[in-house]
Amino acid sequence: MDTKFSVAVHMLILISESQTPINSEQMAGSVGTNPSYIRKISALLKKAEIIDSHKGISGCSLCVEPEKLSLLTIYKAVADEPEIHLLDIHQNSSDQCIVGRYIKPVLTDMFADIEECFARSLSEITLADCIDNIRKRL
Repeated sequence: MDTKFSVAVHMLILISESQTPINSEQMAGSVGTNPSYIRKISALLKKAEIIDSHKGISGCSLCVEPEKLSLLTIYKAVADEPEIHLLDIHQNSSDQCIVGRYIKPVLTDMFADIEECFARSLSEITLADCIDNIRKRL
């Protein structure tokens, strides 16, 4: 995954904590990107029913309370693939080599366990936890 996940979390914190509606230009300034990228991420979050926005009205609002919004939900909303996929295995290993013959099934099992652990960790952390972490750093 590229930076869509971290940008989405950043945006959602801004939306949650802003006293007034915040638009894509303002979010882009905070994130350090351009407003069109923010709108692209916003469209994914809206499709996942995490945020709501209306044509002609500047800004968005959260559809889910920060305490009920897991990082896994956010991750899946902006991911390119429906399943978590963090690690790839190189191709074309030689079957003539004992390592080459068995590396793919060994790593496939290990990587599946790692990705499952990652998903479980994301499911246990909420947007509210991220907000609390920022507040502790203030």
